[in-house]
Amino acid sequence: MPSSLLRSALVLAAVCCLTNAESVITCEGRMQRLSCDEGVISVLKVAYGRTDRQTCSEGRPPAQLANTACSQKGALEALASRCNGRKVCEVDKRIFGGDPCYGTYKYTQTTYTCLTANHVVACELSTAELICEQEEVIKVIGAFYGRNDRTTCIYGRPNKQIEKVTCLSTTATSTVAKSCDGKRRCTVYAVNSKFGDPCYGTFKYLELAYTCESPTNTSGTMLSSLLHSALVLAALCCLTYAENINITCGKNKQRLSCDDGVISVLKVAYGWTDEETCKEDNSSEQLANTAGALEALANRCNGKIVCEVDKEIFHGDPSPDTYKYIQTTYTCLAARHNVTCENGKAELSCEQEEVIKVIGAFYGRNDRTTCAENHRDKVNKVNCVNTTATSTVAKSCDGKPRCTVDATNDVFGDPCPGIYKYLEVAYTCECPF
Repeated sequence: MPSSLLRSALVLAAVCCLTNAESVITCEGRMQRLSCDEGVISVLKVAYGRTDRQTCSEGRPPAQLANTACSQKGALEALASRCNGRKVCEVDKRIFGGDPCYGTYKYTQTTYTCLTANHVVACELSTAELICEQEEVIKVIGAFYGRNDRTTCIYGRPNKQIEKVTCLSTTATSTVAKSCDGKRRCTVYAVNSKFGDPCYGTFKYLELAYTCESPTNTSGTMLSSLLHSALVLAALCCLTYAENINITCGKNKQRLSCDDGVISVLKVAYGWTDEETCKEDNSSEQLANTAGALEALANRCNGKIVCEVDKEIFHGDPSPDTYKYIQTTYTCLAARHNVTCENGKAELSCEQEEVIKVIGAFYGRNDRTTCAENHRDKVNKVNCVNTTATSTVAKSCDGKPRCTVDATNDVFGDPCPGIYKYLEVAYTCECPF
């Protein structure tokens, strides 16, 4: 019976992970791109060098293909430390730090899989909160601190602070793992004092992925240890957790995001509720709480895939001398997501015998990439929002099987004249009462 159970667990792990493995070959001089539509990257095998004369051989002289025993040591560790736990990772040969066979034309062959895990992004000077259920502990898959794109954590930032995208701390994974592995709850500050400053003057972010595991029973037998490892591997591939908590200190920007589905805000605290949270940035005498935060943040973020905000959305500070923070609990709902550029028409539709239920709507601009083609001179303002978009769309569409909404200033007003805007709507289809 035990051997049968172990075999079943190992089969589950193999079926779950190996069938999803991808192999990518990139010829020397080009960027290799790994990505996961669902889950996060876990690198399994890496070879940098040359092991045959056929791969990446087109147009190359025989002398550059002759050495088929060329392999860079430490390639797996180098690539895994850069990419594990991320949704998208782009690298080139420089990460391997050497040339295993000068004069040979080389390539990188990477095998990786996508693990289902908790994925967290915290903008610089904000806080990443890692939480597991009772009787489970954190296991860090990978972490990244720096900047690798021009879209993450850009709210309110000038172009010069987001233009450098080859910027990373090489010790982020080990730093977070050392702080958090084996704990049920862990707070990590996305600050240079913890990770170093890999690119001075660039606004950075912390991206990490982790799973929640049962603590290892060190007094068990070899069989129970093997069984535990197999079940953990299966869990990495097959489990996910719904609730996210984001804590942002002081004047910093808060970023909520969903890899799958859209944001639904559950709880918000703007103020101060204990003496531990954000304690590095305040004095213990500064204590207060602020009401009305849930409605303000939900109106801004519900139904979006990514939402970046700061304290200005709360429209006032009832206690100016008090140091406050934003603590948001949210989940990701499976929903239909529609983006329509300004002057277009959003089409919302459900199957027969179902009707529309609007989760959230946004009209304005919150990034520099959505609906930007042919309008590059009209996308520079990114904190532009109509605060009544959700109620406007819901009033028009809730309870109908089909609905058309014009993405125009006539319908929503003009929150930012001269800026090219878009309408973003998330909705579900429900059976009518």
